[in-house]
Amino acid sequence: MGEVPFRAHMTLHPDRLWIWRKAVYVDENQRTWLPISIEVMDRHSLQVLMRQEDIPLGEALRPSQLSPSLLPLMWQLYPGRRYRGSDSSFWRIVYHLEFSGIEDMLLEQLPDPE
Repeated sequence: MGEVPFRAHMTLHPDRLWIWRKAVYVDENQRTWLPISIEVMDRHSLQVLMRQEDIPLGEALRPSQLSPSLLPLMWQLYPGRRYRGSDSSFWRIVYHLEFSGIEDMLLEQLPDPE
């Protein structure tokens, strides 16, 4: 039997993701995360694929310098495989894995508990 050329494994979730500049988030370990795709599921739900890619940070922008976005300015890890956004939204971690050196995390916005 030959070796399997691809390896996938689960990885630790960032505790926090902060917006740094347009389409660039930074975690507590100064790793950069990019929202690769955003899909609108229905009127009240989104999915975003976040990919960890090492890019030069440059200067951070203040929130007032950023254009409006569908995504929160910050996510904080909560119990139960979810994040809470700075806009009080909750996001479920659908998956978070590293595959062949590429780390992806799919987040799905949960409906408001109204």
